[in-house]
Amino acid sequence: MSSIDRTFEQHYRLSDLAKQWAIGRETVRKLIKDEPDVVKVRMGRNKKNTTYSVPESVARRIHTRLLNAA
Repeated sequence: MSSIDRTFEQHYRLSDLAKQWAIGRETVRKLIKDEPDVVKVRMGRNKKNTTYSVPESVARRIHTRLLNAA
């Protein structure tokens, strides 16, 4: 578990990041699904009912990694 407290940071949903980064929602889901510190809330056993909440610092980390890969 991370030692940084991300509780009170702004959190983003997949659709928010997809719009900001101009990529598809499913692409964003694939990028963040195994990322540490992303909050995952699953309702029932169905994976389709999973809600992701991405802290701002994590979104910045992912975005920086994408820019450096290009």
